[in-house]
Amino acid sequence: MLRRSLWIVAAICLTVGPLWAAEDSTPFRIGIIGMDTSHVPAFTKLLHDPAKNYGCKVVAGYPGGSPDIESSANRVEGYTNQMRTEFGVEIVASIEELCGKVDGVLLESVDGRPHLAQVKPVIAAKKPVFIDKPMAGSLADGLEIFRLAKENDVPCWSSSSLRFGPSIAGMKNREDVGQVMGCEAFSPCSLDEHHPDLYWYGIHGVEILFTIMGPGCQTVQRTQTKDYELVVGVWKDGRIGTFRGLRAGRHDYGALVYGSKGIVRSGGYEGYGHLVDEIVTFFKTGQAPISPEETIEILAFMTAADESKALNGAKVELAAVLQEARQQNATRK
Repeated sequence: MLRRSLWIVAAICLTVGPLWAAEDSTPFRIGIIGMDTSHVPAFTKLLHDPAKNYGCKVVAGYPGGSPDIESSANRVEGYTNQMRTEFGVEIVASIEELCGKVDGVLLESVDGRPHLAQVKPVIAAKKPVFIDKPMAGSLADGLEIFRLAKENDVPCWSSSSLRFGPSIAGMKNREDVGQVMGCEAFSPCSLDEHHPDLYWYGIHGVEILFTIMGPGCQTVQRTQTKDYELVVGVWKDGRIGTFRGLRAGRHDYGALVYGSKGIVRSGGYEGYGHLVDEIVTFFKTGQAPISPEETIEILAFMTAADESKALNGAKVELAAVLQEARQQNATRK
């Protein structure tokens, strides 16, 4: 019913303007779960920008927060107060209460571990949801989120903002690159003890790698030192893509792309605006810009990298870590 309604309204949108520009100009109401990341005020500022004319408004927020992660515990109060005072967002006591006040949800908790528990009431309420990085604290949790979303016909997706910057997304179709033959992606890669290593921040560079290479990675090998990560992926067609994680020296985002016509350096970070554009389009259409299968492969790539590290750099098959995660889910059911 939700998907059908979204398509009907999307069709109306083509002739009368923004999706939620009904006769009474009622905005599309967005709720945010997790007030412990700078993404929360940054996304809200963009969504409320009159020049964008998105026709939506963040109306409710649930603070959340993780006491065992310093960057969460030390931020949640400040961002909660900012959302209340600067943007007029109602702060609620539960996710269930939030879902009763909104049309769509941004799950922004900086900690991926509670995402599965936090998204369950959202899915039960049939609200379309974008889940910020990391999608989950484990591959098994990510698989379970997508299973529940599919089972309940709830649109759901996750992504880093780096995927949608034109100078990165456009590398697949550049005339001077031609066919993408390989890619060396890089990004900062700070670590958190509660997450698989690349889930915490390296995910940005891994997302760049998959944006340019596309899905199809089969095996992963990883080398780690104090200040750097190097993860080598082999794709099913024989192409090789690498992720270099940076913890020393200059921190930057980007990729060197090896093409049939040339070797070209991509651009880097281009802000949150392009991701927010995609989020708004998602709420308009109910269609995610990235398939669950690709996001699951990204999670499997990062999980396999941890397995390879534990095996002193041995090659690990993504199929193996996916099978293990599915077995974990079968056991906990």
